Order: sequence, then structure tokens, then C-alpha cells
Amino acid sequence: MDLKLPITLIDELSDDEVRARGELDLASGEIRNVTYEDYDLEADGLPAEREDYEFTVGVLSNGSREVEFKVDVIGGRYSITPSELLELKGRAAKLFTQAPTKR
Repeated sequence: MDLKLPITLIDELSDDEVRARGELDLASGEIRNVTYEDYDLEADGLPAEREDYEFTVGVLSNGSREVEFKVDVIGGRYSITPSELLELKGRAAKLFTQAPTKR
């Protein structure tokens, strides 16, 4: 089964954050099709390679409910570890089996 979910990525910097949208592949844990919001990738470089970079989180949403998870950035690619992916699958199943709430 090919299941990809839309997610929000948040790169935390010392005094700021960079937000992006992407697709999480639930089979592999890879995150693809990353599009940054209000951030010039060519001019400023990958957020994870900046000196003021701290960490990255991903967010799955269903209405006003959200599940947050740790994201690794290695070699310019976003992904989650197999153990994090396994835990996220359980949390995502709970998130998406509940009726969405209004924002």
C-alpha cells in the first residue's frame, strides 16, 4: 500500500522557525515534496545547515487535533527513524479514526 500523508515541518532556529509542507511516506519514513513557506531556500540555504539550527519537528493534523513527531535531517533530506515511524503509525491511526474537530 502506498500511503503518503501531508505534514507540516517546523525547523526550529535559535530565534525563529521555518515552516514547510511535505509528504510523509508511511512505508519508508521519508519526507518528500518539501515546500517552504516564506523562506528563500536558494538565498538562505537549508535551514538544518544554518548555524542557528536547533531541531525539526513534524506535525500531522486532523481538524484541530495534531500529532507532533521528531524529524531527522541528514544530507539535506528529511525523514523519521523506523522506531519513530512505528510509534507515529499508532498515533496517526488514533488521530484519523476520531471525527475531526473544527478549528
